[in-house]
Amino acid sequence: MSDLPQASRRQLLKFLGCAPMLPLGAFATTSLLAGCGGTSSSVAPSVTDFLSVSFTAMPAPSLAIPKEMATTTAGSIMNVLYSDNTTVSFKLAYQPFFITGDLVPKTGGGTILSGGYVDIRNQPILDRSVAGKTPQYFSDAPDGTSLLSLANAAVAGVKGKTVFAVVQFEYTTRDQAQDSLYGQLPSPIAVLTLDQDQTTGKLSLVSYHNVDTSGAHGLWITCGSSLSPWNTHLSSEEYEPDATTAATDSQFMAFSQNLFGNTTTANPYHYGHLPEVTVNPDGSGTIKKHYCLGRISHELVQVMPDNRTVLMGDDATNSGLFVFVADREKDLSAGTLYVGKLGTGFSIDPAAAGAAITWINLGHATSAEIEALANSLKSTDIMTVVTTDPADATFTKVFVSGTANWIKVKPGMEKAAAFLETHRYAYLAGGSMGFSKMEGTTVNIKDKIAYSALQNMQDSMVKTGKGWNAASGIALDKALVAGGIMAHTLTGGQNDQFGAAINSQWMPVQIKALLVGEDIAPDALGNKANPDKIGNPDNIKFSEAMRTLFIGEDSSSHVNNFVWAYNVDTKVLSRLLSMPSGAEATGLHVADNINGWTYIMSNFQHAGDWGSLHAKVQPTLDPLVRANYKDRYGAAVGYLTADPLNMKLSKG
Repeated sequence: MSDLPQASRRQLLKFLGCAPMLPLGAFATTSLLAGCGGTSSSVAPSVTDFLSVSFTAMPAPSLAIPKEMATTTAGSIMNVLYSDNTTVSFKLAYQPFFITGDLVPKTGGGTILSGGYVDIRNQPILDRSVAGKTPQYFSDAPDGTSLLSLANAAVAGVKGKTVFAVVQFEYTTRDQAQDSLYGQLPSPIAVLTLDQDQTTGKLSLVSYHNVDTSGAHGLWITCGSSLSPWNTHLSSEEYEPDATTAATDSQFMAFSQNLFGNTTTANPYHYGHLPEVTVNPDGSGTIKKHYCLGRISHELVQVMPDNRTVLMGDDATNSGLFVFVADREKDLSAGTLYVGKLGTGFSIDPAAAGAAITWINLGHATSAEIEALANSLKSTDIMTVVTTDPADATFTKVFVSGTANWIKVKPGMEKAAAFLETHRYAYLAGGSMGFSKMEGTTVNIKDKIAYSALQNMQDSMVKTGKGWNAASGIALDKALVAGGIMAHTLTGGQNDQFGAAINSQWMPVQIKALLVGEDIAPDALGNKANPDKIGNPDNIKFSEAMRTLFIGEDSSSHVNNFVWAYNVDTKVLSRLLSMPSGAEATGLHVADNINGWTYIMSNFQHAGDWGSLHAKVQPTLDPLVRANYKDRYGAAVGYLTADPLNMKLSKG
């Protein structure tokens, strides 16, 4: 850079100090300029700082350089066009805070196992699967992450300024005996205290605090997350346990055993909700669950700029598009739940016009009253559910997770059904319950468009698929396993099915395809989706300043999962980052302005989780992945930043 004009050098250093931190999910900033000391606008960049950002795509890694397939590989070039018409190019790099299973400093003193599991008494849960060895379980699946700051933060050990990250851990893949543990352990959630260097913007881990989740009955399979506009971490509990079968379900019984010490204490109605974490100035955190946003397969939610409207992902077969409108701003403890109903014209062709969405009011509730119902009711108190046709016209046939159910709500139990048996009740009420794995959500504020990732478009979306139903308004002739991203036009002035006004200016009213993958015959590496297009999108975040949608993959179609940048104006898709083979990209988060800096956070999980997709690469990559990530038990929590990292932000 020594040949750059001094003004351009200063601009570059300023921008690189604001370099987004993108570990595995995506690279973006919603208000980059505000984070870099420019305008506070969250809509458009100031021409005094830069005009645009674009990316030179990295190639997909190959077996020609196996080590690049066995770790995080950032090969993208970020091109920054400034108002003086100079362009500066800069290479991106990946930096982890830790690999799960590392012993890290504990907030308040001592050390703690990162990603470690604890029971309802906050005691370590031990892996006893191999005789004579009882290590504490730790997660190989870090997921949702939020970065935030507090004006009155005070944590020992910080030399610069204090920044906090909330990180949740979805599950752990296996025990010492190599038995599957998916969903059998209560999900931990932690607050990281980070030291922000005021010269370079670099974040370094100072200490780690495990949040006490006992008051929320423990956490179940925490997946994607988002930062609320009021600076709290909005978590998730996906794949809600089926209350009609939980008493005999081996997964749920094991969860109860690990959390409570027996197989019967855990109540399925306590899980499948939206937890919210508040970070305290001393680096600790507190948690509460909101029980009134519907008991669905909660994924990454998006709170709209009104601080009341919540668009929710629903990661399931026979899933729906749900919106919650809170009674009060910045308070999710009471409100009204809606499910979308599609009109004609649904298509996954980006050239198609799309379909209209109308909204069905499922009911109003407070979190306290639904938790009270959860404490006192069993599934048989709420509705009768059978899985064979009762030949009784008083029952209604619905599909849940691809399986036919015949249901009948008990008299007076409509509210309980709406908020505790939401999937079944939303179908009964007329919602379009035909999506498959609707994952992350995000919003483009300027254009008033929201985006939802469909990890795949199969099963209940296909006329011959598992769980398909004509009432959903979704009737694909052929599956698209590679999935895609849907765009929702947002507006106000909407009414529900009763003609009552919906108190929101941010309701989706049309859905159309924005960007889709492409299924292919397996290539030389084994990819089943075109590696130069998105495959099974999961985490998504939109940057207002860059006019860019960032996309992280959870792919059963790509041998390596990628992070992409898609500019919604130029329509250019660029590959930014590659995950270790067998891992998925998780935990995407954008922080616009943290003490004048901008960051993009993300993680990856379960590196080397081999399947038939990896048959051609596993023999070469398995020993490398094992060497990099604790014999496949560890995974990274980190960020994408600039390379070289340490730059002085000086004006002279």
